[in-house]
Formats: sequence, structure tokens, C-alpha cells
Amino acid sequence: MPHHQFQSCIEACHACALTCERCAKACLSEPNVPALADCIMLNMDCAAICRLTAEYMGHESKMTHVISKACAEICERCQDECAKYQMDHCKECAEVCRDCAIECHAIAALTLDDLHHQSRDSNIAGLRQ
Repeated sequence: MPHHQFQSCIEACHACALTCERCAKACLSEPNVPALADCIMLNMDCAAICRLTAEYMGHESKMTHVISKACAEICERCQDECAKYQMDHCKECAEVCRDCAIECHAIAALTLDDLHHQSRDSNIAGLRQ
């Protein structure tokens, strides 16, 4: 079980990945798909990095802070792109990307020592149960 400190970020990453996938699919149904090419590509990139970030956190990788920083940056870019459009799916995606970026920035701010201590502490707690 991942450390409780990662749980809200894992949930935000899962929600973001799903929302970005829905947004990309909805953009493909819009009348002017070529105008939405950047949005669609960022949605796909964002969904992929969010899934990967959740996976890193799920197995308490010592590189979680690195991947979380990248995830936050991509989520912010996706948020900025989606915010350019008035469609409901893009507005929703921008909001979910913003929330995920906030969560990932918090994890990225942790140092490698912080992550090591958290992992060690959760392993010790698991042994005591």
C-alpha cells in the first residue's frame, strides 16, 4: 500500500489521466479538429505522464519527486492549452490538470531523503502490524 502522503496525488493523477483521455476524444469530435491538434497532443501526453507518476508513487519509487515534477509541468501546459477553449470538456480538463499539478508540485518538493524516510517508516509500520 502506498504511503498515505501519496494517496491524494495518486488519485489526482488517475482523475487527470481519465479526464485528459476524455477531452482528447471529445476534441476529435469537434468540427475543427486541426485547430485542436495541440490540445489533443497535450491531453495524450498528460494522460501518459499521470499514469506513470501514479505508478511510481504506487511502488514508492525513490524517483517519485523527479517524475512528479515532470508531471506537474506537463499538467500545467495541458491546463494552459485547454483553458484557451470554451468547450465544457476543455474547461473541465483545465481544472483537473490544475488540481493534479498542485498535488504533483507538493510531492516534487519533497527531497530524496524525505521520500527515503517515508518509505522506511511505512516499511517499519508494516512490519509491526
